[in-house]
Amino acid sequence: MLLATDLDGTFLGGKMEDKLQLYRIIKENKNIQLVFVTGRGLESIIPLLNDPLIPTPDYIIADVGASIYNGHNLTSVEPIQGEIENAWPSIYEIQHELSSIPNLVYQDVPQQRRSSYYYDEGTDLDHVKAIAAGFNCDVVTSVDCYLDILPHGVNKGSTLLKLINLLQVPKDQVMVAGDTLNDLSLYEIDVRGVAVGKSEIGLLNATQDYPHVLHAKSEGAGGILEFMSKSANLSVFINGYKPLIKGKVSKGKSQLVMVYHRLPFESTEVDGKTIRSSPKSPNGIIPSLLGLFEKGRSGIWIGEEVKQEGAPVVKNQLVDGEKYPNLIAATISLPKNDIDQFYRVFSKEAFWPTIFSFVDKAKFNHDDWHHYLSINKMFADRIAKEADEGALVWIHEYNLWMVPAYLKVLRPDLKIGFFHHTAFPAADIFNIIPWRKEIIGSLLLCDFISFHIPRYVENFVDVLRSHTPFKVLKKVNVAKQFLTYSMALGVEQMTKTIEVDGRLVRLGAQPVGVNFQHIQTLLNSGSVMERLENYEKQNKDRKVKRIVSIERLDYVKGPLEKIKAFGEFLENYPEFQGKVELINVCTPPSQGMQVYDHIRDKVNQAVGEINGRYATLDWTPIQYFFQTLPFEEVLIQYALADVAWITPLRDGLNLVAKEYIATQGILNKAGVLVLSEFAGASVELPYSVTTNPYDSKSMIDGLLRALMMESGEARNRIVRSLEQVKYYDVHFWGADFVKELEKSVQ
Repeated sequence: MLLATDLDGTFLGGKMEDKLQLYRIIKENKNIQLVFVTGRGLESIIPLLNDPLIPTPDYIIADVGASIYNGHNLTSVEPIQGEIENAWPSIYEIQHELSSIPNLVYQDVPQQRRSSYYYDEGTDLDHVKAIAAGFNCDVVTSVDCYLDILPHGVNKGSTLLKLINLLQVPKDQVMVAGDTLNDLSLYEIDVRGVAVGKSEIGLLNATQDYPHVLHAKSEGAGGILEFMSKSANLSVFINGYKPLIKGKVSKGKSQLVMVYHRLPFESTEVDGKTIRSSPKSPNGIIPSLLGLFEKGRSGIWIGEEVKQEGAPVVKNQLVDGEKYPNLIAATISLPKNDIDQFYRVFSKEAFWPTIFSFVDKAKFNHDDWHHYLSINKMFADRIAKEADEGALVWIHEYNLWMVPAYLKVLRPDLKIGFFHHTAFPAADIFNIIPWRKEIIGSLLLCDFISFHIPRYVENFVDVLRSHTPFKVLKKVNVAKQFLTYSMALGVEQMTKTIEVDGRLVRLGAQPVGVNFQHIQTLLNSGSVMERLENYEKQNKDRKVKRIVSIERLDYVKGPLEKIKAFGEFLENYPEFQGKVELINVCTPPSQGMQVYDHIRDKVNQAVGEINGRYATLDWTPIQYFFQTLPFEEVLIQYALADVAWITPLRDGLNLVAKEYIATQGILNKAGVLVLSEFAGASVELPYSVTTNPYDSKSMIDGLLRALMMESGEARNRIVRSLEQVKYYDVHFWGADFVKELEKSVQ
């Protein structure tokens, strides 16, 4: 089979899922010869030849038929090219004659073997054709704006026919595909073909009586597949194609575009080259999001990475051809300084403290805001370029707040969902942001906006009240999943649907869960079980109770307040000296975040003072680790801890609390969770011991209660909490968000 196809709108058009399937069929079948037939010049085709997703063509017919090349070495195909060259008159003479015609604009692109123009309804086409005829040339137009002057008899179809004859390919083994009027000549050489879905009306009208031409319903690559499936001697290529994924494939679902500042793979430098690999750890949000594509759902993952100096532009690439056959990664490469300024400086100094109500720490820089906007626009432009029509777009986190504002204008057909992984503050806090109106305006262009808990939803609604009129269409009770009046962050009802300027916007509360199955697998592994057994043997006579605290070093997490409260606890209850120890793990922030240097120094000082005051030769009250622990080690610390003391001053959710419950529950242990009322997870976990991290007495009382709790009560609390954590796991969260976003399409 010889497949001769136009590029833009045809071979490169349509749904990503269809494109990937067509490209795989061609790559995996040596009996298919591929010919690109395009109006582009060779210079604009070369980047496609370096794209790892697109199969390399055997031949390239470029410049609307005026050029023909071998696709593998880019040499001209003789004698065909020689015949065309001999037919050309003087291009400069033609250009001179046409220069006086109003509304005819010469295309400022490389034109080695063509003479191309833009035209409109004011262009005198009869005059153009008369001038062309005087040079024995033809005029070819397409989509009412492009015009090409070519030697008489030279066009896409004539050049393709010469190639067919040169290769001695039977015509019944040739298939052509196009979508605009300048592809018409392809259908006039007596071969079979397809006009893909949404082709130019002029092409459809001209070919409507051609018995060998199919007017496909599917667009782009999908139209080519549609034609192949309906052709007796071509369907074998599709029927013989074996998808890379086993089991049910997600057909009929809208493409899902994941927009996250992180990419779904890890990059490492080896001998100066960037090597990409799948995430080493299956724990966390990214593996859960990847799971949404395991059944073959079409998807694009758009994220940023540091641009390496001198490195080539990163092309779209498959994330994992076996696990996720229809998921590609579209990378936005940015200089390190841009990423640092965007994420580690501005977002962390302006938005982060405001989101968590630390307004005294917020710094607003208008130059940085404009830089922030430019990065958000890059994301929006990339989404607009890559997404299928009607795709679902899932945007993550506050550092991409302004993407919807740019994206909705570019692609109104897309359905946009936004998830906040952080808290969302009350209106009087949020409104100190100088650009609050722009941010709210951008978010209201989403179809679905989601937060961890109902309180954040209501905070968002309160912010709206200070910015724009809207109508609440639906409220829902939240008691099924969340605590209501009994907690600092509790609410009884949550706004579900609002109407703003005639648009419906859905709201949701969807707390992220843990990867319960992964935690269970690790805890049941031989290495973890062996370490736990060895520890219990070595410490069977030791009577010291272990209190674990694991958090990222951040003033929001309240690490200094916790250390000071523990010092007060030892002072107020000296009977616990030598009988309790605090295992305090602070994960370092990302490199370059100087905003955390001060809190780090303060914590180091406080730990040193308490240990210096209370430590003995055989007992250290605080074991402080300023490092990132492997997840297996974290689970071991959860398993060994009698108490988890999780006391952030503010926290969007807090997965550590849920991981502790999962670990204790799986191992049938009776640890006690002491949890801040201002962590989002507090309204999900009614069987934890809640505490107010702003009140040292509350912190101390909560810790004392946990240490004194009877094992029967503690075990019952873990069992009941485990039900919540296991049911609302991270996979539930991901699937539930997509389900809610899909509802906005209906």
